[in-house]
Amino acid sequence: MTEPLLRVEHLAVGFPSKAGVVQAVTDVSFDVMPGETLAVVGESGSGKSVTALTVMRLHPKATRISGSIMFQGRDLLALGDDDMRAIRGNDVAMIFQDPMTALNPVFSVGSQIVESIRIHQQVTKQAAWERAVDLLALVGVPEPKRRAAQYPHEYSGGMRQRAMIAMAIANEPKLLIADEPTTALDVTVQAQVMEVLHEVQQATGSAMMLITHDLGLVAGTADRVQVMYASRLVETGGVDDIFYRSRNPYTRALLDSIPDLHATTDRLEPIPGNPPSLLRPPSGCPFRPRCQMAIDTCATAVPELVMVGEGHASRCHRTADITLNAEVTS
Repeated sequence: MTEPLLRVEHLAVGFPSKAGVVQAVTDVSFDVMPGETLAVVGESGSGKSVTALTVMRLHPKATRISGSIMFQGRDLLALGDDDMRAIRGNDVAMIFQDPMTALNPVFSVGSQIVESIRIHQQVTKQAAWERAVDLLALVGVPEPKRRAAQYPHEYSGGMRQRAMIAMAIANEPKLLIADEPTTALDVTVQAQVMEVLHEVQQATGSAMMLITHDLGLVAGTADRVQVMYASRLVETGGVDDIFYRSRNPYTRALLDSIPDLHATTDRLEPIPGNPPSLLRPPSGCPFRPRCQMAIDTCATAVPELVMVGEGHASRCHRTADITLNAEVTS
């Protein structure tokens, strides 16, 4: 068996505040295998981005973290700042959600890519600049020589995202973490950006952890999917397991809320209510107040994540009652 490139075990992340500790991630465990794409989906506030930022060690100093994050046999949480800087941007790179704030507005795009190259590689400025131009061409930025000398505000939203991808792949990382890479982009540009990411993976053999709330994006991109809700993993499995054989009420509610061109109904099926407060979560299952399948046990005990098939696990007291044809047994 191939060893995981990234192994996260029992990760918990809390942010102290005057009102108490906001538990953003609770007992999350998962693997990312070499070359695969793992999609992490869920509503805003579910803990997706916090998980990714913790893997990169980009969290406030006061953050309370437990568990382990093993990357190629090294625990990233145990590394010193210098050792982590050598890994960040080199072996593990991140494409941030908002490229306008992630890029420095007072430096040209090319110079920022050059900096990311020279931090990790012993090359001349000229060689790094030529590499930056090549990277912009690779990700589909038109006229890359001219564009490299321009500033972020001179780029469109789609081109800024491409520039972020170019910067992230500058050192051919083994793991790419893409945090909502298509947010605020129109549909055609979304497709172009995802095609660029796919081509990059093909060219470099890198694995990707894709953070998104767009299930349509996941269907055509991911190898495996994990669904998060209120800081916890609630279901994980292959794409077909999640889309066609889901055994979790929250996952099914997410799928039911997606517009379907072939549906016979005129109304969408929204999930009632709102996600719970991570400062004061409800007792028992956090999805209970919004779940149509809730029973008395759901109010008192948090369900365990249990295997329901090969590589397929679900967190629900009524997993055994959920049939594969989307019906619930009495």
